[in-house]
Amino acid sequence: MTKAAKAPPSVDWLLPRLRACRYMSLASFLALAALLLIWNLGYAAVPSTLLWAVLAFQLLPLLLLAPGIIGGHPRTHSWACFVVNLYFIQGVLAAFDPSKQLFGWLEILLSLTLFTSALLYTRWCAQYQRIGSVEESSEM
Repeated sequence: MTKAAKAPPSVDWLLPRLRACRYMSLASFLALAALLLIWNLGYAAVPSTLLWAVLAFQLLPLLLLAPGIIGGHPRTHSWACFVVNLYFIQGVLAAFDPSKQLFGWLEILLSLTLFTSALLYTRWCAQYQRIGSVEESSEM
């Protein structure tokens, strides 16, 4: 036997959570980009001839996601969940190097925060849109 579908949450319950997850994902997205920029410009032992190539390689995925994250598009947030895993892996690798340990742990923290908040934002946006479409169809 199949289970009965659960009723979607109320709009009053969803809206504050949507807003909080959106701001949290935006803040962690910008903080992750700033961390990568500050680390590579100030602390990383990267030769000056390769600095811009390294920055472009590390920041390009974030720059591709930036318009959608800033605009609050749920599909971009779901793509960010995939992309941010690369930064999580980089953070784990850096956390085991004593000279990059702080950078690694900060990158892990920011990538996990971005992953969680973007995932919840995507889920709750889908529920919010489903509630809106149910209300529109019931009015007809």
